[in-house]
Amino acid sequence: MRQIVLDTETTGIDPREGHRLIEIGAVEMVNRRLTGRSYHQFINPEREIEAEAISVHGITNERVADEPRFAEIVDDFWAFIEGAELVIHNAPFDVGFIDHELSMLDSARGESRLGPVAEHCRILDTLQMARDKHPGQRNSLDALCKRYEIDNGHRVLHGALLDAEILAEVYLAMTGGQTALLLDASMGAEGSRQAGIQRRPVELSGGQLRVSAPSDEELAAHRQKLARIREAAGECLWDGIEGIVH
Repeated sequence: MRQIVLDTETTGIDPREGHRLIEIGAVEMVNRRLTGRSYHQFINPEREIEAEAISVHGITNERVADEPRFAEIVDDFWAFIEGAELVIHNAPFDVGFIDHELSMLDSARGESRLGPVAEHCRILDTLQMARDKHPGQRNSLDALCKRYEIDNGHRVLHGALLDAEILAEVYLAMTGGQTALLLDASMGAEGSRQAGIQRRPVELSGGQLRVSAPSDEELAAHRQKLARIREAAGECLWDGIEGIVH
């Protein structure tokens, strides 16, 4: 299964008010293993970034002034995510912005070539997953890192690629850990070698179990134990079992 753990940063909180994407970060997982492939891109939003947004992610207007516009990066971005399951914390926010950018692009081109995202990718919202798993608790990315003991001390400000990398760890922890170390019969020997897993056959041979006879001291201790049970309970169930030494 191919999954893309994705995060975005924006000029504000609502695309309906004209806010745009300014950063996209994503990392790839296949069968719950990080592959090392990632996508990271700053974007010129063609508008001012709100001061409140800058205080969250630290991305200034000057930082993105010379970056490509969304129309210039969309093909590479789409090729990276298409057909995958997108793992996103608060997915409606990020997907809403991506769909807004795609719709603006299609309007400018006079055609509907890409999007909406949900028609081309499965979407998994880790915020909703966390709310279902931990009702009534804080479920921000920082709170989940603390709950699952994931180090995010290097996260001073929000950043799309850094947050995507952290979210990948959180997602694996929330869903039972990195299961890639479990052998899947469908992988075959070659797949196991590529995953760094060695299969060692275990030879099981017939034989007899070794029987160790109790020592005199062990027999004496056993009889004393049975006597205490009879005294306390009035009877001892082991008395009726054949093979018990009295």
